[in-house]
Amino acid sequence: MVHEKKDIRWTVSVSLIAAIIILLANTPLGMIQLPIIKATTVHIPVIIGAILLGPLAGAILGFTFGFCSLVSNTLSPTLLSFAFSPFLSTSGFSGVFRALWISIGCRVFIGIICGWLWIAFKKVNINKYISLATTAFIGSMVNTIFVMGSIYILFAGQYAQAKQVALSSVFDLIMATVAVSGIPEAIAAIIIVIPITKALFKVYK
Repeated sequence: MVHEKKDIRWTVSVSLIAAIIILLANTPLGMIQLPIIKATTVHIPVIIGAILLGPLAGAILGFTFGFCSLVSNTLSPTLLSFAFSPFLSTSGFSGVFRALWISIGCRVFIGIICGWLWIAFKKVNINKYISLATTAFIGSMVNTIFVMGSIYILFAGQYAQAKQVALSSVFDLIMATVAVSGIPEAIAAIIIVIPITKALFKVYK
């Protein structure tokens, strides 16, 4: 009976956080306006869920984030939507799987890595705040590095064409995005994850 209650609680908790991800992904709440850029916050519930509920929950929440990204890029395409939507593939059948990896696969790994990282931190008994900050930072950077790195590896030619730059310039543009967008998003993740997770620890003891 106790085990069943825990399973129900886990399922309900994952569902609630997934609902928050869907809300963020479909409203302006999913973006924070910084002085130069807009930083996404949709990956933050994935990080929090992975910490509170484990790697499996993190993977499910990452999938939810990725699926929302796929739908958004399909219904409201942008310059780089070909890299996120299998329905907008410009490189044939193989492009479908590459787009699925970038939109969904990379996001699933946010939850898996954060979940196992938090378990590792608990086992070695590292300070809770340092552990939360590190997990939030790495989780956010996983999103940026996995996505942008995959675009470079899998869609460099199409990326250069979309940006109207030489193929030799793609790596520099990717690294600039990681630095200019990824670092502020990671800092924002730390600021948001620590207080929210600290408060939720009392609920998920």
